[in-house]
Amino acid sequence: MRFFEAVANIFRIPDLRKRLLFALGLLAVYRIGGFIPIPGVDWNRLQDFFQRNAGSVFGMFDLFSGGMFRRMTIFALGIMPYITASIILQLLTVVVPTLEKLQKEGELGRRKITQWTRYLTVGLALMQSIGIATALQTAQQGLVMNPGIGFMIMTVLSLTAGSAFIMWLGEQITERGIGNGMSLIIFVGIIVRLPDAVLELVQKVQTGDWPFIQVAIILVMMVAVVAFIVLVERGERRIPVQYAKRVIGRRMMGGQSTHLPLKVNAGGVIPVIFASSLLAFPMTLINLDWVRNSPILSGMLGAISGASPMYYLLYTVLIIFFCFFYVSIIFNPNEAADNMRKYGGFIPGIRPGKNTAEYMNKILTKITVVGGLYLSVLSLLPQIMIQGIKLQRLPVVGMWIDAHFPRWLLDGLGITFYFGGTSLLIVVGVAMDTINQIEAQLIMRHYEGFTPRAGRIRGRRGSVI
Repeated sequence: MRFFEAVANIFRIPDLRKRLLFALGLLAVYRIGGFIPIPGVDWNRLQDFFQRNAGSVFGMFDLFSGGMFRRMTIFALGIMPYITASIILQLLTVVVPTLEKLQKEGELGRRKITQWTRYLTVGLALMQSIGIATALQTAQQGLVMNPGIGFMIMTVLSLTAGSAFIMWLGEQITERGIGNGMSLIIFVGIIVRLPDAVLELVQKVQTGDWPFIQVAIILVMMVAVVAFIVLVERGERRIPVQYAKRVIGRRMMGGQSTHLPLKVNAGGVIPVIFASSLLAFPMTLINLDWVRNSPILSGMLGAISGASPMYYLLYTVLIIFFCFFYVSIIFNPNEAADNMRKYGGFIPGIRPGKNTAEYMNKILTKITVVGGLYLSVLSLLPQIMIQGIKLQRLPVVGMWIDAHFPRWLLDGLGITFYFGGTSLLIVVGVAMDTINQIEAQLIMRHYEGFTPRAGRIRGRRGSVI
């Protein structure tokens, strides 16, 4: 009941209503553009190509474009060029002093970095468009009906302009709408597959391919995974911080207790994207003729292909590594300890300075490992249930494992997950962030939010309970 009341309150506030409708309107424009195909591509042959390369880097592009890459529309590149450009600039701020200085200059520096992100996005989209156009023309499947320089120019211009337009849509939603525009675009691209997934699930139940009990177990597991994601995404380690009292002029300052929150999953879905991108390239290379003709290369790449123990091990190691890498970029314990000491703050029982930095680094290491394992389990669980763990590929003990281990563990359950761990993480994370922003707007205007703890903020003349 509280949820529906909060939704009704959204439309009672003119400014919030305009922001919400503006965001929904631009998202509708994004979906309409996703049905405008690039001329000259054989659609049927393109679908066959994507079915054969579902586990490669093409499948990842299709995920973040909301299926538009599979249909090769003008928005086929989706938001990936912007995400890549943003990540590159975040990484460069660590090694380039100019970018690090701009990042600390506040609003002016942020605008400059945003401008460079736009330029880099267009450049990456241009390079990717040229690569896609060339790959379509040289494909042996005959994906292009009329190859030539005209098709190249049309494809490059369409894909580059489409990517730039998506970037503009995301910025407009962030500035004039509600929520993070880029995240909402990815969210919509994933969530639009829900009706087809529900329809296919109903058809499998009606035809008897899946018994009702199996469907019920899948639904219960999805609800449990969503609840687990919400629990961990809200989880944080709060380090108590005490500020000493100081006399400034005639006023007594400080003397208050607060806390420093450290999120369990500070990197979000970025470590999973990085790890998936690196492991998707071998799946792409293994389809090339010169790789298949080489026994050494094909054997090495086949050993780390999907569902193999080596693949799962590398995937977990890469996710944990990128968790540490990303956390080291966004949080510096030494800098945090210095800032805390400058303002008279200290952690009870810990000496200021170096000891404080070491204490925070120790806690950050523990929760980052937990966050990395959480992302690994979340990402690998759907793959294991679909394909199993090919333990029979292990040397020496492979034949014994194949004879004695259960088949559901080795070959999977054959269950199709329409929303993998990465997709669920994105959907739940974006939904939580958007709801929190809407709730903040409601509470600021003395309305009740979505959660019971939000309560109602009363005016100065009202009574306080």
